Amino acid sequence: MAFLVQSLFKYMVPMMLVALAGVFAERSGIINIALDGMMIFGSFIGALFVYILQADKYGIQLAIENGQGQWIFLAAMLIAAVAGGLFSLLLAFSAINLKADQTIGGTALNLLAPAISLFFIDMICSQQYMNMPYGTTNWFLVRNEGLQGTIGEWFFDRMYISTYIAFALFILLALWLYKTKTGLRLRSCGEHPQAADSVGISVKKMRYLGTTISGMLGGLGGYIYVVCSANGAVQGDVQGVGFIALAIMIFGNWKPGGIALGAFLFGLLRCISATYAQLDINGDGVCLLANLGLPGYFYNILPYVAVLIVLIFTAGKSRCPKAEGIPYDKGQR
Repeated sequence: MAFLVQSLFKYMVPMMLVALAGVFAERSGIINIALDGMMIFGSFIGALFVYILQADKYGIQLAIENGQGQWIFLAAMLIAAVAGGLFSLLLAFSAINLKADQTIGGTALNLLAPAISLFFIDMICSQQYMNMPYGTTNWFLVRNEGLQGTIGEWFFDRMYISTYIAFALFILLALWLYKTKTGLRLRSCGEHPQAADSVGISVKKMRYLGTTISGMLGGLGGYIYVVCSANGAVQGDVQGVGFIALAIMIFGNWKPGGIALGAFLFGLLRCISATYAQLDINGDGVCLLANLGLPGYFYNILPYVAVLIVLIFTAGKSRCPKAEGIPYDKGQR
């Protein structure tokens, strides 16, 4: 069971953060289907930071041995978040200033991000992917071997510090969005921007703010995904996690509580598809799912089939922000 819980968090956390990223953009009135691209770009920049540090193999190894590995991880997460925020400005500028079609703009960013990443990976590494070598993902694990055999092992042994940061950030940003004056102003711009503008709220600034926060969360979620779920390999792809996050956002009706539940359910399916061959739920040494004899492809398609089923039954009942995707016209009433 401990293995299942630990693996679940690896897949759940990136989805949860990126789904919340979509909420910030769309609550401000900007459709953000570029979450996949923001994840890819943020993960690439964060991994590149660690890769550059590893050029001095012995220096960084000494830093790890001195207990500074978590600080390197924190710095990489911050850089990935900033990169995602800067990348999101392309969407914000096209949607707000140029009043371009937001769906087309998001699609363009989804195509641009892997192209940029793979181009620079080829220039820097002379190969098709960039891997953070020398056991990078193991550096960032928090180990408490004394907790083995207890419930504490589920949550505090062989866990990434990014898991705790992500949950804290999710709660704080959800409270900020729904319990503060600025959060109310941001949401009003996605519901009725003309009314918001009439009381002195800058729709342009609020939409830039929402899209930038969305990009930062997307970049952060992308880097966490690469470290926790992809073994530190950057290949210009996040296996569609950004699009699954969009489905989670719709499933959760653009609300943090529903998003947390959706991230748990879809994260569990992703966890099962990745670990079914080693998944021993009862601790009796029997991997039940592996013994069923079903092909691995069956488990791999489960999350995506679930996305389609959920969207079929929930999309019609979901209530998106009223002004979502509509360029703001100050003269329109």
